[in-house]
Amino acid sequence: MTEDAGDSDTYALKAADLPEIAAPDVAYRPPMPQHLRPRIGVIGTGGISGSHLDAYRKAGWQVAALWNRTRTKAEQKAAEYCPQARIEDTWQAVLDNSDIDVVDITLHPEHRTEIIDAALKAGKHVLSQKPFVTDLDTGMDLVKLAQDKGVKLAVNQNARWAPYFAFMREAARAGHIGQVLSVHLNVHWNHGWTAGTPFDEIEDLILYDFGVHWFDFVNSVLGNRVEAIFATALRGAGQANKVPLLAQALVRADGAQASLVFDGGIPHGPRDTTFVGGTAGSIQSDGPDLGQQQVTMTTPDGIARPQLEGDWFNDGFMGTMGELLCAIEDDREPANGAAENLRSLAMAFAAVRSRITGKEVAVGAARRLES
Repeated sequence: MTEDAGDSDTYALKAADLPEIAAPDVAYRPPMPQHLRPRIGVIGTGGISGSHLDAYRKAGWQVAALWNRTRTKAEQKAAEYCPQARIEDTWQAVLDNSDIDVVDITLHPEHRTEIIDAALKAGKHVLSQKPFVTDLDTGMDLVKLAQDKGVKLAVNQNARWAPYFAFMREAARAGHIGQVLSVHLNVHWNHGWTAGTPFDEIEDLILYDFGVHWFDFVNSVLGNRVEAIFATALRGAGQANKVPLLAQALVRADGAQASLVFDGGIPHGPRDTTFVGGTAGSIQSDGPDLGQQQVTMTTPDGIARPQLEGDWFNDGFMGTMGELLCAIEDDREPANGAAENLRSLAMAFAAVRSRITGKEVAVGAARRLES
């Protein structure tokens, strides 16, 4: 090592002494339509639907009809969140109701495709629960059907409107940190609660059903720059789940990289950290869980610490429906549109195939969820 190669401060990677500055004003809050007052039908009133219904109630949107395979569950949700909603005996009755403008379909993927198809053919705008589909070609067919019918089709990627994710994404898109070079997400928390539940039957629970939120964040920041993924997954020592709870993925992009680390079997000391680095600055978010996050943005001008309002649950759900309603009102494609979401799914599918084959997989090469 030559003496002029650098000083000790450089090698120690000491942080620069920067002043505190005001955070930029970015639109991170859930979008709200200006005039549209839709009547919403919800098909499927399982556990997660409570977050949907609570968000809609908070936003002041009318839920006019509910259906669930077990009628009493629909009745319970109506009593808690939307007492004026009609309880239908069949999901087809929701679609046949001319008063319904938008349908929120919360069922699992294996039951969802048929209903999305029927809803689009009935001329309804649709918000699909995530993951959208298990086959990219099926998803493309549904996207084309929505276009042909002149209706909007969006996906409930609710993490997009978690306050910290939304701020980081919008700040990066606005150019506050220059061109993005890296996106790194580390999630360390106990997902062992899924043992003995239907989730424990999903082989790639972490890379697919859970991880699609984080792949979607990478997609929302890097877009079509993403090229290929290498991923692994394994069962952690002592875990009760049948499926792997430890997984990681390396993402190769055009002039950028990303990584996703999921420690789903960590019983104590949860941590959730996100870092987005660019040519003119960086943004990081850190906290003990998904609901408690502190965001810091560093640029040559100084360090900004935005004080964000809201929570992932349930502002994220208000964001997905709100963006769909704004898109209907403005007659444009929603930011969480199904066409764009297929790229997020393609990333998850590539990660699963990589886990199976032990090889890097180009995004788009895996057309469906494999096992």
